Parts: sequence; structure tokens; C-alpha cells
Amino acid sequence: MPLSGRQAAAQLVLLLLAVVGVPGIGGAEADRLEVTALSGGGIRATAQVQFPARPSVVQSLLTDYQHWPDLFEVQMHVAELIIQEGVATVDLRIEHSLMPGERRLVTESRTLPNGGLVTDLKGGDFKQYHRVWKLQGAGEGNQTQADFELVVEPHTFVPDRIIVIIMRQELETHFRIVKQKALEQAKR
Repeated sequence: MPLSGRQAAAQLVLLLLAVVGVPGIGGAEADRLEVTALSGGGIRATAQVQFPARPSVVQSLLTDYQHWPDLFEVQMHVAELIIQEGVATVDLRIEHSLMPGERRLVTESRTLPNGGLVTDLKGGDFKQYHRVWKLQGAGEGNQTQADFELVVEPHTFVPDRIIVIIMRQELETHFRIVKQKALEQAKR
């Protein structure tokens, strides 16, 4: 039976948010989060998030590629991970009870010299995927100020305005999970 427009939109948003990226922490989900539809297609999300851990802790979460699925509520697994010459190629397979079958996202990630990560689309079920995390120390060095940017466009017929609404909610959840994990690691 074909999915209704609403069901398809919900599935797409869950997929997008399952692969969005990493960090966030504290009581609030993000200090600032903006999610907008791009005029040429796709979605752009930007956020500034304060983490209760030093940059090296946040960096370790971002580059623990095998455990990326632990940072999301959506079911996913790493089908393949290859790290060569500082480039991590991650093949994620994403499932959700609302989505029939698996969705694929293949990305390449590189760490930034001053802290952070750049991830770009290499293949799979997306037209665009570009994510940047920039990290810098904050407070007395025991916190991290993170700047996040994501541009993503899946192969879909779901209107971007619907994706924007759901993506915002899912990113807030994602940031909350990452914040919890950063805090747990900082206490070790």
C-alpha cells in the first residue's frame, strides 16, 4: 500500500535526522538552532551549542565513527568503515519503523586542524550532504562552544517545509543525546 504524503514526510525527516551529525549539551538542546529550506532545494541547519566538556572530549565523540548510531534515536548501523590517510569513509544504513527498507548514506569525514569535523556526501540516497562542526574551548577550558552547519537534500517528493519542522525537533533530540554522552565522558 502506498504511503500517504504525511507518512512519507515523517519517514524522510527521520532519515535525515538520523544522519545529521553530532554534538550539543547542557539544559537546553541548543543555544541557537535555525533550520530553513533552501530556494534551490534541500535544507540548511545551523546551530551554536555549548557542551559541558572540553573540546577533546567532543572531538572524540564526533570521530568515533563506529558508534555514530548511538547518538540518534533512529535505528541505524555502520555497514562499513574505512579510515585511510586521515579520511573516514562511513557507509550508514538507516531503518525506521515508518520507512520500508533501508536507506543508505555514504560520507567522507576529515578532522579540522583547530578542532571539528567536515563530512561530505560520497554516495547513497541523497542529492546533497555537507556537515561541518567547528569546536573551540569555552569557559575555563572545560567547556566547548560548537558551531554546526548542515546542508542536506534527500531524493524525495516530500516538501521541504515539512522536513524543516521535523528536522528541527530531531536535531534538538540529537543534541541532547550528544550532550549527555559528552558529560558522561568528561566525568571519567
